[in-house]
Amino acid sequence: MAETKSSRKKITFIGSGSVTFTRNLARDILSFPAFADCEIALMDIDAENLELSRKAVEKIITDSKTNAIVTATTDRKEALKGADGVLCTIECSDDRTTASDVNIPLKYNISVNIGDTRGPSAIFRFMRTLPFMIEIVRDIEKYCPDAVFLNYTNPMAMLCRAMQGISDIKVTGLCHSVQGTAGMLAEWIGAPKKEITYLCAGINHQAFYLKYEWNGKDAYPLIRKAMEKPEILNAEQVRNDMFLHLGYYVTESSGHNSEYVAWYRKRQDLLEKYCTHGTGWNPGHQRKPATKAHRNENRRKEFDNFIANPVDLRRSEEFASYIFNAVFGDNTMFEFNGNVRNYNLIDNLPYGACVEVPVVASKGGLKSTHVGNMPPQLAALCNISSRCEEMAVEGALKGDKEMIYHACYFDPLSSAVLSMEEIRNMVDDMFVEHEGWLPMFK
Repeated sequence: MAETKSSRKKITFIGSGSVTFTRNLARDILSFPAFADCEIALMDIDAENLELSRKAVEKIITDSKTNAIVTATTDRKEALKGADGVLCTIECSDDRTTASDVNIPLKYNISVNIGDTRGPSAIFRFMRTLPFMIEIVRDIEKYCPDAVFLNYTNPMAMLCRAMQGISDIKVTGLCHSVQGTAGMLAEWIGAPKKEITYLCAGINHQAFYLKYEWNGKDAYPLIRKAMEKPEILNAEQVRNDMFLHLGYYVTESSGHNSEYVAWYRKRQDLLEKYCTHGTGWNPGHQRKPATKAHRNENRRKEFDNFIANPVDLRRSEEFASYIFNAVFGDNTMFEFNGNVRNYNLIDNLPYGACVEVPVVASKGGLKSTHVGNMPPQLAALCNISSRCEEMAVEGALKGDKEMIYHACYFDPLSSAVLSMEEIRNMVDDMFVEHEGWLPMFK
């Protein structure tokens, strides 16, 4: 049974030890008058980082002169009781295992840049996170069944697809790359962001602007013209190249997209050409395990700097606060791109898979938009990744290791570099590394 609710709205952060992300989202929430007296409930398993987040939110409340309150607990159930909205930013790993997401594939000559969204690295990240996400879902069903649950944890598509497959709670996943890239393109063509409209759809980190317009006119010719400038062409080597060949612009950065496809990271000369000289690249180096002490030192420095300065109270472009305001705030409708199951939304992507499409948030909840068919070249690209994700989710939920091998066999980058036997050997190594993290296979 759900707890009796008070009139004070309650928004719960699960994994609030990320001080920067927590404080930015808390500031956004408190910028809405409907939440001026809300409760922000922070939960994290790391008591020290939790306390930093609590103090940061307290400062935001003070500087914003609101009547909100902040609570902090290591007890997830307590944090969720009576919540109207829930945000999830957890990471489930240890330092060595996180590094292995990159280092094991590299042993097999697969250069992974980030490894948090798709491919074998992300599949194992998904599987070690899934048991904890299922626990969160079950607690939401018990303690706040009407809450809106917004997930920020990667791999977004696989986690959302799994949660949406086992529960009817209102859950969707958010990524800032949609609005971020839209703003980047507007800057390239000299357009005010408020004059840009777009239709964006596909799968997480591989969604495309099917329409991108400035004051109602197709702006793609202007984007092509802008790319005649070397500084713009070279700013995003991979996705600019994808745009010039495929005709539509993809949402997520070059660093991410380079590892989702077969074209850019399979040979050393291609790594040098496309994947070395931009920002945020890992051109094929080993990842050294981070240490908790190092992370905590950086977090403490960032916290001290935040406390020492006035809070910037300007609302960001992150979708979460707008969605909460639409559903249980002042009910101003808000459209965003969310991760939902493909029930007649994109006609030429797998039915029931996780897709990223326009979603309307309102007092009635979340309503997804029918997009129709994607252009065939985009559907072909997204289909491969989507079907691999479907196999990975099914394999994890059923405890079927063969499905995990199958998902990895068809990963575009892995199959561009390795034979099926080599992929299986690599996946075996990853299973060994993840011993203790994957209870579904015991």
